[in-house]
Amino acid sequence: MSRKPAFGRFITAMATPFKPDLSMDYDRAQEFAVDLIKRGNDALILAGSTGESSTLSKAEKLELFRVVLAAVDGEAPVIANVGSNDTAESVIIAREAAEVGVDGLMAVVPYYNKPPQEGLYRHFKAIAEAVDIPVILYNIPGRSVINMDASTTLRLANDVENIMAVKEASGKLDQITDIANNAPAGFVVYSGDDEATLPLMGLGGYGVIATIGNLAPELLNEIVVSMASGDHTKALACHLRLIPLMRELFVAPNPTMLKAALRLAGFDIGGLRLPLIDANESQIDKLEKVMQAVGVV
Repeated sequence: MSRKPAFGRFITAMATPFKPDLSMDYDRAQEFAVDLIKRGNDALILAGSTGESSTLSKAEKLELFRVVLAAVDGEAPVIANVGSNDTAESVIIAREAAEVGVDGLMAVVPYYNKPPQEGLYRHFKAIAEAVDIPVILYNIPGRSVINMDASTTLRLANDVENIMAVKEASGKLDQITDIANNAPAGFVVYSGDDEATLPLMGLGGYGVIATIGNLAPELLNEIVVSMASGDHTKALACHLRLIPLMRELFVAPNPTMLKAALRLAGFDIGGLRLPLIDANESQIDKLEKVMQAVGVV
């Protein structure tokens, strides 16, 4: 497999549409995916944290992968989130997602069981070696409890050919710099935090795997394109414009505020499955004011 950036610089972790009874809305998912690609996303990740992966069944995830692949029809890569805190189960769904035809996989640092670094290495190696498509690592200590050290990420990048990237949401700029500076050719670092996109790219990061890309893809893509082309003044101006909205989308657990924002923007994709709950009235009022100030509504 050729080691090169496979998915572009601007990827959105797509929110999962639900019907009023909170069953999967596959028709809406197809419509949403096509719209996001038309609005500038280089690729999409399905069933990630923003996609409420923890409350989707395996059957629902696989059907989501199928229908979005059919709708996108090769216009952009479709990446399936397959990681969990059970290595054996992650390997099974990785293989099944690859059989469905997704273009790549993402897998998160295992949560709850708090494995050591060697356990993380073996976990990701097992997932990647079970398939022959690109794999993105996902390091998010705020949800996983533990941090994957730069040394572990680099070891995986060097040892496993189809591990192509890491989504870094650790907030550890020294760690991110270490990975970006020492990774093998073709291995790239994506920001896993919308607000960190500009500084991360300034430190050698490649792009972003975003939440706000569901809502304002054109604006976030402007930051990414401007940073990549060296127009830091333009990137900073757009970054400063978007910061209030980036922050407002995370005043409640993601994707609580995102789904409220999409409703306000006229693209309702339904509510949230428990244990997440919908945003309250005061949260929505403040969100709408921020969206108006930013120019999203």
